[in-house]
Amino acid sequence: MSFVASGRAGVLLYHRPFLLYFAARGLSKFCYQIAAVAVGWQVYALTGSALDLGLAGLVQFAPTAILLLAAGHAADRYDRRRVTQMSQIAAALSAAFLAWGSFAGRLTVPEIFAAVAVFGAATAFENPTMAAMLPLVTPAGMLQRATALSSSAVQIATITGPALGGLAYVAGPGVPYSIIAGFWLAAGVLNGAIRLQRQATIKEPATMAALFAGVGFVRRNPAILGTISLDLFAVLFGGVTALLPIYARDILHTGPWGLGVLRGAPAVGALLMATLLTRYPISRRVGIRMFQAVIAFGAATVVFALSHWLWLSLLALVALGAADVISVVIRSSLVQLRTPDPMRGRVGAVNYLFINASSQLGEFESGVTAALLGAVPAAVLGGLGTIAVALLWMKLFPTLRKVEQLE
Repeated sequence: MSFVASGRAGVLLYHRPFLLYFAARGLSKFCYQIAAVAVGWQVYALTGSALDLGLAGLVQFAPTAILLLAAGHAADRYDRRRVTQMSQIAAALSAAFLAWGSFAGRLTVPEIFAAVAVFGAATAFENPTMAAMLPLVTPAGMLQRATALSSSAVQIATITGPALGGLAYVAGPGVPYSIIAGFWLAAGVLNGAIRLQRQATIKEPATMAALFAGVGFVRRNPAILGTISLDLFAVLFGGVTALLPIYARDILHTGPWGLGVLRGAPAVGALLMATLLTRYPISRRVGIRMFQAVIAFGAATVVFALSHWLWLSLLALVALGAADVISVVIRSSLVQLRTPDPMRGRVGAVNYLFINASSQLGEFESGVTAALLGAVPAAVLGGLGTIAVALLWMKLFPTLRKVEQLE
């Protein structure tokens, strides 16, 4: 892999708008990771059903899919800081409800699913809006580094969040929910303190044409279409997140702390790679590098699927995370650089629709496949499917394969 060294990455952390953005994004992602551990373990403890674990992903995806296009329009029409704040407050209230129900000992699975649906609705507005904010808080010429550094905030949250979530769950499910309610409120305060460059807002009303403008833009740009759809199908087949409670308890024979460590392991590799990419951005053949990273992601998934040793499973997940962040940085930078600011919210909404489909529908697919075939065959097939998708997309999208540079 070819990189270009630079000492300018540290400048970003002295740029106040980006620093506030970095902290707020990290806190919010921290909350989602803790919630994933708490919800997954609590649902499996209450039902013992792999299918219900998959349903949790479907319940979160449904409102996201329904609301994302409207959310993208809101990100382009209104103050992006305020849209993000409202989303985080809604998520905090939902987490507070889960904490109250857990402490009272009367929380049911349908109530958990209802709260998870609120998380999905909040995500629909928060994710594309924060993605559209990134170029506005980043100095010119540093977007790839900012994307990598922003990804490192996510990975720090992904490492520490599941571990803390698993430990906090030992004291009772209400404890992790209380933690994330407070952190989401703090993220909202940080977002409110950001001073953005002038946002190129749109004035047109929320017509169907305006809502679907992002879809049309993506369809007219083969490189962006290939980038977004690659994530959808590769992670749809290769995601093993929904199966981690099964692996932790039934295959690797560990407890909630082990589940937290497993969930955090991909972020260890991702953080190391994101740190490397922050200082040494990929300088050439970025299209090929992205496909290579997706293939490595699928291979690591297969290794994890077949492992019955905790140490090997952790190493496979670390490699999986490192490969994934290369793809994430290239995809995110490519989409941002090829999208004008007045369209970034709506294009970001399409992008996150595909991302959420890949992760949350992937959880549903994994749960259903595991219920039919068992957890190990489901994970093996998923990893092989990811490799097959990457090879097929290299043929279907030659424009994407031939992308040489980002900046």
